[in-house]
Amino acid sequence: MTQDDTAFRPASAWTIAVLLAFMMLVNFLDKVVIGLVAVPMTQELDLTPTEFGLIGGALHWLFAVSAVVGGFLANRRPTRSLLLGMGLFWALIQLPMLFASSLWMIVACRVLLGIGEGPASPVATHALYKWFPDNRRSLPVALLHSGSAMGLLVAGAMIPWISLHYGWRTNFVVLAAIGLVWCVLWWLLGREGTLDNLRSGQVAPDAHRVPYRRLLTDGSVLGNYACHFAANWSLALTLTWVPSYLEIGLGIDPLNTGRMFVLFVLVTTPLSLFMAWLSQRLLRRGLPSRLARGAFVSVCLMAGGLFSASLMLTELSVVTRIIALTLSGGLALVMYSVGPAMLAEFTPSSQRGGILAIGNAVASLAGLSAPVVTGLLVHGAGAGHPEGYAQGFLACGIVMVVAGLLGLVTMDPQRSRQRLAQDETPALASRA
Repeated sequence: MTQDDTAFRPASAWTIAVLLAFMMLVNFLDKVVIGLVAVPMTQELDLTPTEFGLIGGALHWLFAVSAVVGGFLANRRPTRSLLLGMGLFWALIQLPMLFASSLWMIVACRVLLGIGEGPASPVATHALYKWFPDNRRSLPVALLHSGSAMGLLVAGAMIPWISLHYGWRTNFVVLAAIGLVWCVLWWLLGREGTLDNLRSGQVAPDAHRVPYRRLLTDGSVLGNYACHFAANWSLALTLTWVPSYLEIGLGIDPLNTGRMFVLFVLVTTPLSLFMAWLSQRLLRRGLPSRLARGAFVSVCLMAGGLFSASLMLTELSVVTRIIALTLSGGLALVMYSVGPAMLAEFTPSSQRGGILAIGNAVASLAGLSAPVVTGLLVHGAGAGHPEGYAQGFLACGIVMVVAGLLGLVTMDPQRSRQRLAQDETPALASRA
């Protein structure tokens, strides 16, 4: 049993995990709201599909920059205070949407929200890793991101109903209130983890550091970032265009579109949790991380990509299309729980927040690209024509399959740990 195992405090650790899962629920409510108010908003403001794609991607314009800044801050500052500050900002930035009346006002609100949300996932994951040792990390991080999926469930049930009865703008007041509730809970119950702290007989975690140029050119890091990019492409497509596809492309009414989102979550959440548990179990049974994590994630991405690409087939029924969408999205989510654990295997804890944040920054480029690319395809096929949506899902499938193949070849955490160990330099020398 390692020192981390003996210092592990399950009750406190799982309390933090649940609170952070709630935070990610709030985070994803903020993200998905634009997709679920797409139809009434575009009708009121007379937006074209390309303009709506611009709004969908605006969240990610400065997402990458803020993700990197937040991640490097998390290397040196308590994650508890960073997360509280982000939560307050998310809540307050929703309120201007009550009065936004033009394309560029909405774009500005989404860009600012993206600045606040950019560091959320890497900082929350870094915070969790201070509570859970390496061989226990996949499941709590899966719970963290199941909070994201639960955000889709709540959004699917809540947002269309609010839009129908009170107008689409009212949703942003509700989101601000939910965000403030999380801030109060985190202020009362949130704590900083202690696994990274120095204990008797332990070498200080900052005693050695790996040059960032070596970390960022390592095969496992590059493959991990590519897979994260692909998973985020799938997620951005889901959040931005799937509600519109269900309503306009497949002719499902707004309330049933919300119910389809609920169905999506009811399948993807347990699927993601099960797959993370399975990966963790394989690792604890002695299977090399190259297989239990690297190959596992890569195969999931490739399978999800094939499901997404299958939506190009014209003979598929509506039910079959929904099943393919659900399985594609659910398999992509595995990357969010298992992927960061691979990076944490060989990245020094004092550099972990930064490396996770850079991965999020790379992935955010997919969040920027996917809505715009899909918007152009939908616009080119003609608004309301399902062919444009199908082309968007095909593009997503290609990205996922290519990234999965790349990950299968490159991701080997044990090999990376051995190689990088030869390049470690004393922390003091790196700061000189």
